[in-house]
Amino acid sequence: MSPGDQDARARIRALVEILNDLGYHYHVLDAPRAPDAEYDRLYRELQALESAHPAWVSPTSPTQRVGGALLDGFTEVRHSVPMLSLDNAMDAAQLRDFDRRVRDWLKIEGPVAYSAEPKLDGMAISLCYRQGVLAQAVTRGDGASGEDVTANVRTIRAVPLALRGAGWPAVLEVRGEIFITRAAFADMNRRQRDLGEKTYMNPRNAAAGSVRQLDPALTARRPLSLFCHGLGAVEGVLPARYSEIQAQWLAWGLPVCPERQVVSGVAGCLDYHQAMAQRRDALPYDIDGVVFKVDEVALQRRLGFVARAPRWAIAHKFPPQEVLTRVLAVTFQVGRTGAVTPVARLEPVFVGGVTVSNATLHNMDEVVRKDVRVGDTVTVRRAGDVIPEVVQVIESRRPDTAPPVQLPAQCPVCGSDVAQLADEAVARCQGGLFCPAQRKAAIKHFASRRALDVQGLGDKLIEQLIAQALIADPADLFALTAPALAALERFGEKSANNLIQALQQAKTTTLPRFIYALGIRDVGEATAGQLALEFGALDALMAADAERLETVADVGPVVAARVIAFFAEPHNRTVIGKLLDAGVNWPPVARPTVDGDHPLAGKTVVLTGALTALSRHEAKARLQALGAKVTASVSQRTDLVIVGADAGAKAKKAAQWQIEVMTEEAFIAALESRWRDIPAPTGAPDSTRRT
Repeated sequence: MSPGDQDARARIRALVEILNDLGYHYHVLDAPRAPDAEYDRLYRELQALESAHPAWVSPTSPTQRVGGALLDGFTEVRHSVPMLSLDNAMDAAQLRDFDRRVRDWLKIEGPVAYSAEPKLDGMAISLCYRQGVLAQAVTRGDGASGEDVTANVRTIRAVPLALRGAGWPAVLEVRGEIFITRAAFADMNRRQRDLGEKTYMNPRNAAAGSVRQLDPALTARRPLSLFCHGLGAVEGVLPARYSEIQAQWLAWGLPVCPERQVVSGVAGCLDYHQAMAQRRDALPYDIDGVVFKVDEVALQRRLGFVARAPRWAIAHKFPPQEVLTRVLAVTFQVGRTGAVTPVARLEPVFVGGVTVSNATLHNMDEVVRKDVRVGDTVTVRRAGDVIPEVVQVIESRRPDTAPPVQLPAQCPVCGSDVAQLADEAVARCQGGLFCPAQRKAAIKHFASRRALDVQGLGDKLIEQLIAQALIADPADLFALTAPALAALERFGEKSANNLIQALQQAKTTTLPRFIYALGIRDVGEATAGQLALEFGALDALMAADAERLETVADVGPVVAARVIAFFAEPHNRTVIGKLLDAGVNWPPVARPTVDGDHPLAGKTVVLTGALTALSRHEAKARLQALGAKVTASVSQRTDLVIVGADAGAKAKKAAQWQIEVMTEEAFIAALESRWRDIPAPTGAPDSTRRT
């Protein structure tokens, strides 16, 4: 072997050790030691070396986690030690009976030490390590036999391919639970929906379905995790207590639940159960109870087994979080942003520790996807939500007459039109200035600092005015009187007069501020300014169609549709009329004089990075005066990108698409020279600007 080969082999071994150590700290200890980019760099180096020297690839290398060839099926494997079930305690009395039986059998009068840990709602697995290397992974199956899923389990990053350290038994069979966190489950289902593929009902089903894939590459793409919680066959010596065994597992690289602890007697068990029930919804993974095991292994052996369960362990379950009930009706609620949400009215049912009679259906897309209808029998889940959700319909129990649910055409609160735009799953009431359900949000926004800036009109005062029925929409603010305000709780005559004066001052505003104050969805300050500059008058804006609106910088089809829908609602027009009648006014919009012959006339320009010589607003105004359109994002229609300090993604995109880039210094110099001797920024031809 040449010196170069020796160096490569040593480097491969070192990289395997480094990467496995980084993986252990990331996936098992949840304490990353290096940025993801550094891990990726080392991983790529290892891949390159192994590709050049395939004979030196170790089965414990992290590169061997990727899925291999398709499997024909799963081989049945008989467990050397059966994977038994646990008896359940559904309440405190049954747990006390368990503790009494343990003490009676062992003839112990004092409290027994129990190891306590959450009962994960995942898929049971048995991992067999021989001489410290993962040899086989088998599902629980019927408890006596399971399926060999080794190829799939090897792809799970939380599962060590080789144990760390030393001192492990010659054979160590560890039982555990494969699961998916709630956040990872939501992301996975979202990706599945985007791809038009099957989604899963809950994380437990997703974990089981992922492990039992015939293509290990698919398992490798699933966000699977593992906690170890039990023993099978062991050839060697382990610590005397289960809690100490778990600590040893962790040192060997096997992940264990961080919520585990040792408690004393049945009182300690009940305290732990109550604490975990309170924290259940805050945990990142689903649990359906807690498990108590006699901590001392010698006592476990004395207790032995009965039927298909150990005498020394019990699962203390939580109240169920999924139950069946019937849909009595579907109604629609309107939120503060106008979102019209379908809600299932249910036959009352006890779930998750409370009686539930309502469940959210989220939006009409979900109603259609799940096909929920009045009269259906449904699975209802409560996992921390204030309003539980309908998980699925039991179609076999559907009554003969159950028409599909329809989205209401008018808001159930105010009667305004309800619209669902193409880019949103949520339908919304269009009466933003009028709808009582949106009243607080609309008035707070209208009076905010960047809108009409009514000094002294805070959120609590707005809520008090609404509660006292003194205002119902933004226009009512200008009808308030000092005596009516002075009569409010904790509001004196001086404060009342100050607010009346502030309201009078707020009547004189600008058209951009007024447009922004209307609260049209997705119309922020910048877009409001562009609309005011383009149309010059409110009437012209209210009459504009989609084609005209989309000629405005930063206004695309979505924003144009929102503007049209807002002004098309008669209730909004009524409130706008009341505002104008109340004296709200603004000076004529000063539109810049445009040099139509300038090289920038008609060109689309983007500003990015930190500008120093000019403010962003000043630079934008100067460009618009030269006839340029200033937009916020780089597209293939962009002609010029002006970059300041620390320019980021926009500058990179401009380079990628071969769009002309100009520094701030060059831009200032061009302005000062009146753009003499500066070529027109035409950009590159379309054929070369696309990737």
